[in-house]
Amino acid sequence: MSVDGFELLADAHDYLLAAVRGVPADAWGAATPCSEWTVRQVFNHARLDQQALTMQITGEAPASDPFEPADALDGDAPDPAAGLAALLGAAMKAWESERAAESVPTPMGPMPAAAGAAVAALDAALHGWDIARATGQELPLTEALAVGLEGPAGQIVDFVRESFGKFGPVVEVPAQASRADRLLAFSGRDPYWSAPAR
Repeated sequence: MSVDGFELLADAHDYLLAAVRGVPADAWGAATPCSEWTVRQVFNHARLDQQALTMQITGEAPASDPFEPADALDGDAPDPAAGLAALLGAAMKAWESERAAESVPTPMGPMPAAAGAAVAALDAALHGWDIARATGQELPLTEALAVGLEGPAGQIVDFVRESFGKFGPVVEVPAQASRADRLLAFSGRDPYWSAPAR
């Protein structure tokens, strides 16, 4: 099945934004499926990642290391979602600016812009799920989005896991698990993880 990387990125950005908009005011410090990070840190990591993935197109590096995200919201207070929406819009514009190019530079090496956008979509969607799950939102990763993300996941997850240790080991799930649950498990997430009581 052919997947439009730009449409996939738009859907993933919408999902991440919905998750961030749904975070209760008292839940930013909650534990997440990314065991060493709070919701604040996953949020900061997700937005810095979107900047990092386009920095070779825009010439602008993220403000800090995505893998050392601050446990704070100072930059976007009092409305983290508004700041995120602006950042995601800029990231989408960067990918769109290279739509006709056969190859663009990315942190994973040169690739067509549509493929790079699909990788960015995978990152946004996974972290949207992390935030939604951590904060008890009824906002599952949809089967349609998961199916679209299987291609980029197959391209980069094992490479990143083996080269940089940034994805956990594959989690075993039942044979009848949904496509979304299988994608989450492949990325090292327990799709049945639930937040500890706050």
